[in-house]
Amino acid sequence: MTTDNDALLARIDAKRDELVALTQELVRIPTVNPPGDAYEACARVLGERLRKRGFAIEYIRGEGAPGDKDSHPRINVVARYQGAISGGENVHFNGHIDVVEAGPGWTHDPFAAEVVGDRIYGRGTCDMKGGIAASVIAVEAILEAGIAFPGAIEISGTVDEESGGYAGVGHLASLGYFSAPRVQHVIIPEPLGVDRICLGHRGVWWAEVETHGRIAHGSMPFLGDSAINHMSAFIHLLDTELGPKLRERHTAQPVEPPGARVSTLNINSLHGGQVEQTFSVDDQGRPTGDLPSPVVAHTCRAVLDRRFIAEESLESVKAEIVAMLDELKARRPGFDYGLRDIMSFLPTATPKDAPVVDATARAIARVLGREPSYISSPGTYDQKHIVRTGKLNQCIAYGPGILDLAHQPDEYVGIQAMVDSSKIMALAALSLTAGRRG
Repeated sequence: MTTDNDALLARIDAKRDELVALTQELVRIPTVNPPGDAYEACARVLGERLRKRGFAIEYIRGEGAPGDKDSHPRINVVARYQGAISGGENVHFNGHIDVVEAGPGWTHDPFAAEVVGDRIYGRGTCDMKGGIAASVIAVEAILEAGIAFPGAIEISGTVDEESGGYAGVGHLASLGYFSAPRVQHVIIPEPLGVDRICLGHRGVWWAEVETHGRIAHGSMPFLGDSAINHMSAFIHLLDTELGPKLRERHTAQPVEPPGARVSTLNINSLHGGQVEQTFSVDDQGRPTGDLPSPVVAHTCRAVLDRRFIAEESLESVKAEIVAMLDELKARRPGFDYGLRDIMSFLPTATPKDAPVVDATARAIARVLGREPSYISSPGTYDQKHIVRTGKLNQCIAYGPGILDLAHQPDEYVGIQAMVDSSKIMALAALSLTAGRRG
């Protein structure tokens, strides 16, 4: 096996240019979410490539899931290669094909996948098409090297991770694609660093708070009751009372970056009163375009993004916000509110002694010559669906890229990091399919 492994690693080195080309091909498909552009085109690039290499291919639409519609169908691809030796276990490499909008501030074309030195620049290079390409090259190298293995290896390209993953991994998990006996181990090549193994993530509760008021003429606000003012009072409590408490709550989990080792709250959005408008003036100072009308806001909405640590419960997190709202209702004249859940997931943590962790750690030591570090992610990723719906707690995130670059202008992935991670994924896959432990 040592000789086979040496040949396998050399083969991946030889496929460096192919790895770059595949990453570029994927990045040049602008699978921007929202709205969910070009999902099928990207899924079929992966599916057709793997079909030619002997994989059985399925295209699965996330029918009935949030976001799926005929104008933007949520198309996932699942590829499976059955090993030639009986027995063994199945390892599944899962990557999301959707990317966030490019946004401003780029010095490189975000969808050109330009190579500069050891880097490929573009939206999705780091998060996470470089990781998908690395997993594909890893498995292709195993097949090209003629290494017989038991069990099976799967690769999937799934949608909507950036918006919750319900039509992607969430949908596939509900159909049994991430449950035993079909699969035993899952590796998600998110950009957590080539020498780091991500065991899980913090919990999340997204909720919408709506404050209520009474509409009136804007020139006589004393005859109305501003919902925006009521929301301001709530936000003031969040900032002055809840914020200091959250900063005192520290987790024992190795969340990276260190600033995320406490509980956090972010107001994702805030909207009150009239629909959003764009105001401008002409060269004579006269208003053009949209014009406001003078009304007191009768409603105001804020979306809360509450990230909580393993030492907190979802119930206590919700109760804390409700208590603050009820306090305002009791002491602030006219204050009333509504609270609506949007999404919640509990913290996850794969055991450090799990086979998928051990196999990946040994592969990192072999390829990089050093022991890995173990981390947790500040934000959720598709492991949440695999654990909650698939009931599978043998899942990690491991892949090339620097987490801090995700969603940033001039996002990039290092080419050597992709090569190294591809080698690590290949060695881990062979170990896991064979069921080797320790």
